[in-house]
Amino acid sequence: MKAFFSMDALDAAGSRAWRLLDDEKTWRECVYAEPIQKYDARITDKKTIEYWVERRLKKDKTYVLAGTNKMGKFDFMMCGTFSHAVLHRLSPAPVPDKQQMIDCIAGHEPGTPWLVYLDISGRFRAIDTHTVGIIGNPDIAVRGEITSGEDYIGQEAVKNAAMMNEIRLQFLAGWLEHLQSSNMSVFIPDVTQLEEESDYIDAIHRWHHE
Repeated sequence: MKAFFSMDALDAAGSRAWRLLDDEKTWRECVYAEPIQKYDARITDKKTIEYWVERRLKKDKTYVLAGTNKMGKFDFMMCGTFSHAVLHRLSPAPVPDKQQMIDCIAGHEPGTPWLVYLDISGRFRAIDTHTVGIIGNPDIAVRGEITSGEDYIGQEAVKNAAMMNEIRLQFLAGWLEHLQSSNMSVFIPDVTQLEEESDYIDAIHRWHHE
């Protein structure tokens, strides 16, 4: 997979956006998540992404914007201007595999607060949320709910075929939203909002990379 991140900033109203340039200091005004331009930063280094993502920004005379503190646990309203990782793909995106999802869910023991998610390659993974951070994690393209109960994680959970089908559809919907928006950590939608599996698969196949 060929891909990299840009770092896009968005104000609290969502009406203005800026993008970090390749000197990794200066910002230009942009349309949020627009295609990459000549002098935009193309970020592949995880430490650089983690430094900038969800960082509060303020106006700066020299660089247009300047980073301050990171978003805190209680900054739910996102008041102010914050930076966000935007993924730019240069190759087609896969359709996430149902059996690989089942294997991922089955392979983790209940009793630990697991977050099952899709990484940017479209593979299902799970992290222990006691030990690994979620906010600003550049590996998480689409995320489910945190769960530890045996009804939702582990060998017994995957015996519930109807639930596995629902979770599969939820992640397909989230994956399509991730592709169309370039946003990270997209939440899977509620089951009441789901469409047919074929609709999501067809839309994923029709989606075009940059």
